[in-house]
Amino acid sequence: MTYAFPPGGLPDQSQSPESTAVFTDAYAVIPASVQRDIVTSFLPGWTNARVWVLARPLSGFAETFAQYALELAPGGGSDTPEPDPDAQAVLFVAHGTARLTIGQDAFDLIPGSYAYLPPAANWTLWNTADAPCGIHWVRKRYVAAEGLEPPQAFVTHDNDAPKTAMPDTNDAWATQRFVDPSDLRHDMHVNIVTFQPGGLIPFAETHVMEHGLYVLQGTADYLLNRDWVPVTPGDFMWLRAFCPQACVATGSEPFRYLLYKDVNRHMPLSL
Repeated sequence: MTYAFPPGGLPDQSQSPESTAVFTDAYAVIPASVQRDIVTSFLPGWTNARVWVLARPLSGFAETFAQYALELAPGGGSDTPEPDPDAQAVLFVAHGTARLTIGQDAFDLIPGSYAYLPPAANWTLWNTADAPCGIHWVRKRYVAAEGLEPPQAFVTHDNDAPKTAMPDTNDAWATQRFVDPSDLRHDMHVNIVTFQPGGLIPFAETHVMEHGLYVLQGTADYLLNRDWVPVTPGDFMWLRAFCPQACVATGSEPFRYLLYKDVNRHMPLSL
């Protein structure tokens, strides 16, 4: 299994600047073709590391989460990775290997590894190999709820998360849920959604959850609000609440994406 990640680099002067990148008041598309070296950022507390910031809270747009593509050079990493004690995180490894510690426990991450890190977790992350490591990192401030303790940290793998087919789809549309949807301790889900070639969302989903969708594999035509947009590996889609969405998988291989959404909490009644 392969997982897309920003290509970096810089196109030469023979390339056209025309792009499928778009930012609207309902959604944004940040294609892989614009995820280049010159738009990376460096983070305090990190060594030999850079990030593509693909989403961040914006007033009047999507406000609940940030999403990074984190690249660790050999020897790169951090003993103080998260500055916000209220932030929880999901890490998903696209390529390379890294050593994650959570408290006294150590985990060797490989492509397809998935880690959930609760708020105030004591964690570190280092690339101990001789090749770069690419990791998708989703951050959200945890919203406490009366009577519920924050979830516990865990580490698993894509291969160990069963695919649950959506009803009446003949396995053409399936979701890998890394936490139990009925576990109300979790106020965000980061899942992997898979469509077989020709599979589709047969209606325009319109709901309160915000989304970040990073295309890991395959191609599709994706409905965003009123626009059909072709997407390919490495493209990122960023949807605000209530933006209609649907997709039709194209090509000859499965279409897979990493999906963020906020869940399981009352709506605040004041801004």
